[in-house]
Amino acid sequence: MRHSVIAFTAALAVIAASAPSSLEAQSSARLVIATGLDNPRGLGFGPGGFLYVVEAGRGGDSTLCLPQPDAPPTAPPRCYGPTGAVTRVVGLGNHQRVVTGLPSLAAPGGAQATGPHDIAFGFGAAYVATGLGANPAARAELEANGIRFGGLVRIDTTGQWTDVLDLAGYEATANPDGGLPYSNPYGLLLRASGGVFADAGGNALIGITPTGGMSTLAVLPTRLTPHPFAPRDVPMESVPTTVVEGPDGSLFVGEFTGFPFPVGAARVYRIPATGGTPVVLAEGFTNIIDIALDGTGGGYVLEHDADGLLGPGTAGRLVHVSASGAQTVLTGANLTKPGGVTVGPDGALYITNMSTSAGAGEVVRLVP
Repeated sequence: MRHSVIAFTAALAVIAASAPSSLEAQSSARLVIATGLDNPRGLGFGPGGFLYVVEAGRGGDSTLCLPQPDAPPTAPPRCYGPTGAVTRVVGLGNHQRVVTGLPSLAAPGGAQATGPHDIAFGFGAAYVATGLGANPAARAELEANGIRFGGLVRIDTTGQWTDVLDLAGYEATANPDGGLPYSNPYGLLLRASGGVFADAGGNALIGITPTGGMSTLAVLPTRLTPHPFAPRDVPMESVPTTVVEGPDGSLFVGEFTGFPFPVGAARVYRIPATGGTPVVLAEGFTNIIDIALDGTGGGYVLEHDADGLLGPGTAGRLVHVSASGAQTVLTGANLTKPGGVTVGPDGALYITNMSTSAGAGEVVRLVP
């Protein structure tokens, strides 16, 4: 499946922008630098110094639809539209969509869309992971119409984006955690030996070779936790959402956790570079959606919803974890359902905020 880029605005812009970013000129401790985004999620700096943000889009009004995850049968379905995008942020208020037409699923209104979830750069291109949130078999009609969710998209130097790998298809054949087939590719990492993605639906960390082969690096553990509405324990799945490469080459994975999304239950795990048993690196978090390293042996943990998805609040939280393990909440972040965090070349933090909103999403620059 090969597609043209509708709004690609400069030759090689995604992977080799020629002008330096003006983001470093901003000095406020907290600054909203981009607005009007549709469900913004992962973000990262490309080789040219510009910041790129993936937007999961707002779905569409087609008849190609899937049920909403974990919703009652009467809930309206998520329907397809080519509204996913990659936006380039150059400076304060200076941003534009440079890649459009990416697949998106959303219920009416466009909130909480599924689509482009993360972006990474390497091997001469930009790569985007698209989500699914369903049994891979449910995609049959979409696939028959040339539309893939749960895939890896490559954006090349000519401004073309191409579906290059069926990430969710691995869950259909391998099913690493042994549960019902379910896949939702989320966090994406590129490293010298290939790629890695966190399958939030399959509770697994999957490795990708440079030739497109896939293998299970780890299965994240399911744990028992008290049921919030009944006097019994319930299995809580891990739901890994993010993966980064540690200073020693090992992999650090953050978990969102599944139902009942208890406060303080989410963990960051360390997994050997070539795969193996997850070991708890840090804990006490809630609904981790992303992590970013700070270059000094510590890092930042971004919580999507600090009081858990079943709690009344919508505030996210950003926590710095030092090399010694000390945790400090960055109280000036003022986040609402954030979706991704990265450390810029200027040392500032860049965060997607209101990541489940269509048209109200934004990017925040924060000086820690």
